[in-house]
Amino acid sequence: MNALEKQFAQTAAEHKSTIYTVCYMFSQDADEVNDLFQEVLVNLWKGYENFEHRSDIKTWIYRVALNTCISIDRRKRRQATERLTMDINLFEDRDEDTRQVDMLHKRIAKLQPFDRAIVLLWLENLSYEEIGQIVGITTKNVSVRLFRIREQLKQMSND
Repeated sequence: MNALEKQFAQTAAEHKSTIYTVCYMFSQDADEVNDLFQEVLVNLWKGYENFEHRSDIKTWIYRVALNTCISIDRRKRRQATERLTMDINLFEDRDEDTRQVDMLHKRIAKLQPFDRAIVLLWLENLSYEEIGQIVGITTKNVSVRLFRIREQLKQMSND
């Protein structure tokens, strides 16, 4: 393993949870999350040598992960295949908190991919400025979009 490969492996290990967080926002299926994770790693590797460190590495990783997941999500929605599933989940936790989190995740999943990305970053406690840098919009636009997203999520609760 050469020096660049070692450096990439260390960077990927350090930011593994960030990548998985993004992937879990786009799927709850463990196999699909792992596939997304692998795709993100491939795209990170493709761009790693050319990363110029003009932004923070974590910002770059978020951007690559989000762009990868959004692209795959769009492809998946166009193909719209039916997944085979069991009718019952023997390991399902049905307490009130779990139901609330599940309901929120389902509502967020109904958002457009770009809005989902903004919500994910906001839930990760990133500042509006950091969110703007990652998704490529102004801080003010982040604020406006989050307000509209909150309103959209509230409307879903009335449906």
